[in-house]
Amino acid sequence: MGADRDRLARFVGLERAVWDALVRGDPAADRAALAPGFVGVYPSGFAGAEDHVAQLADGPTVADYVIADARILDVAAGHVMLSYLATYRRRGAEHTEQMYVSSLWSETDGAWLNVFSQDTPVGAPGSVV
Repeated sequence: MGADRDRLARFVGLERAVWDALVRGDPAADRAALAPGFVGVYPSGFAGAEDHVAQLADGPTVADYVIADARILDVAAGHVMLSYLATYRRRGAEHTEQMYVSSLWSETDGAWLNVFSQDTPVGAPGSVV
C-alpha cells in the first residue's frame, strides 16, 4: 500500500505544480507542466496549452486551493489519469468554488507532462450525481 500511496502523491505533486503556477502567476511553470499538444475541456470550451498559459498574462488567477479525494487510473503504459475534487478561491473572490478535475499525465523521455484536463463544476446542470 505504501507504493500506491507514494505513486498517488507523485501525481498529486505534478498537479500541484500547475495549481501553484496559477497561485504565483507563473506562466513559465505552467507551460513547463503542459505538453505542447495539451487539450483542456472546461465549462467555457476547449483550450490549448497557450490558452492555459495566457490566463496568467495579468498575474495570479487563484488565491488558494485544496486537492481532495484524489485517485489514479493507469490508462496505458506511461499514461496515468489523476482525478480529484478541487476546492479553490479565485484571486479577489470571497467564496470558494469546487470542481472535479481529471488530468491525463503522459511520460515522454522521462518527463511527465499534462496532455489533457477536464474540469466539471460541482452541481453542474445535468450532473448524474
